[in-house]
Amino acid sequence: MKFLRIAIAVLALSTALIAYWPGAWNAASAQDVAPGTSAPEFPGGAQWYNSPPLTQGALRGKVVLVEFWTRECINCIHVLPHTKALYDRYAKDGLVVIGVHTPEYDEERDPDALQAAIRRYQITWPVVADNDMRIWNAYANRFWPAVYLIDQNGRVVYSTIGEGNYDETERHVRQLLGKA
Repeated sequence: MKFLRIAIAVLALSTALIAYWPGAWNAASAQDVAPGTSAPEFPGGAQWYNSPPLTQGALRGKVVLVEFWTRECINCIHVLPHTKALYDRYAKDGLVVIGVHTPEYDEERDPDALQAAIRRYQITWPVVADNDMRIWNAYANRFWPAVYLIDQNGRVVYSTIGEGNYDETERHVRQLLGKA
């Protein structure tokens, strides 16, 4: 009988959670920038590393991987080698990787600490410091790490959150680059 009461409580809690956060059980679809949507612009005024400021207009004709991360997020750190592998493998074919560093905590806003993290993790692709969460909000993003793929016409065609989905992400990159 006790087990039945616990099971009912868990079911009620799960139902409430799904009602409150519909993407809770399907995290890959939890983002609000839907496939086919024009990619949001990178607002001006943010500090860029490894590159001058980039715009969606200047990126037309390229396949763009936008990765939201923060330097203190262990899941973000785990994803970095996979992002690096994609960058190393496909940059020569037209893939542009942009790291959007959106701090979760106040101490992550420190530009010197961000610069040190970029060096420590050997990030050579462009990184923009999104300290005011303008890019985060433009994408309606809610998770670290999160990856968005943008096609040559500036449309979001794929997104994924968290660790994993590396093969699927690469498959999409290859398809967009005509290497499928």
